[in-house]
Amino acid sequence: MPTPDTEGLLAAALRDWRPPIVESARRVDPWQSAAFAALLDAPAPADELPPLWHWFTLIDHPAQAEIGEDGHPADGPFLPPIPGRRRMFAGGRFEQWAPIPHGCELSARSAVADVNLKTGRTGEMAFVTVRHELAADGEPVAREEQDIVYRSEPAGTPPRTIPRPDGDEPEPAGAWRRSLTTDPVLLARFSGLTYNGHRIHYDRPYVTSVEGYPDLVVHGPLLALLALELPRVHGARVRSIAYRLVRPAFVPATVVAAGSRDGDELSVTVAAHGAAPSLTASIHLA
Repeated sequence: MPTPDTEGLLAAALRDWRPPIVESARRVDPWQSAAFAALLDAPAPADELPPLWHWFTLIDHPAQAEIGEDGHPADGPFLPPIPGRRRMFAGGRFEQWAPIPHGCELSARSAVADVNLKTGRTGEMAFVTVRHELAADGEPVAREEQDIVYRSEPAGTPPRTIPRPDGDEPEPAGAWRRSLTTDPVLLARFSGLTYNGHRIHYDRPYVTSVEGYPDLVVHGPLLALLALELPRVHGARVRSIAYRLVRPAFVPATVVAAGSRDGDELSVTVAAHGAAPSLTASIHLA
């Protein structure tokens, strides 16, 4: 365990962090399901939420005065007190054992389950896992964990430069396939559906000059939901999914999800056309 004299910047910032348990609840409105299905040019689900579509129901709505320079809230129960905080969605896990019907009251009991510090090519990083226990009309239905990675970039830090992929990678292989053409309009619509103000998805001058990306970044959650479209369009019920975001995808691009089924297991890769994979997922079918 590092001492105060030897610990890094992130360890020092997180030493006294005690995030709370947060409870929330909201009625599941079929409008959100229909709206996201329209974004995908896909049929809307009839009676219940597909896996992870609860993201459109349990949404935080901070006041505008609470928004930070990057478009995210400047403070929040699960946002670590890191100076010059930069945030990236790293992956997650979801397990469901009962339906989440349209019209039910969906509640969540949320807490930080784990905090890990690692050192990579960009320096020190904090991996924060937030766990959500979900219930429909008071009955437990699902458990979700999200892994978020944070870096510290204090004011004046030169931006990283992340080049656009060369574009010569083969498409992911798999008999089950789904593609989605991404552009700034699609990203803006998804940001609106999820009330996500992160500027990397709509503010090109910000994302290129401050965050160092070559163009607008496709939402990580959108890539995970595209992976889950494969079992949905094939009529297969999902029991659980574990997914990992390995690199960003940038507009304009056609994003392809491809999967191979082996019994009750479905392995999925999601990649922008010509680029290396952005997301890998392992889905267990009921």
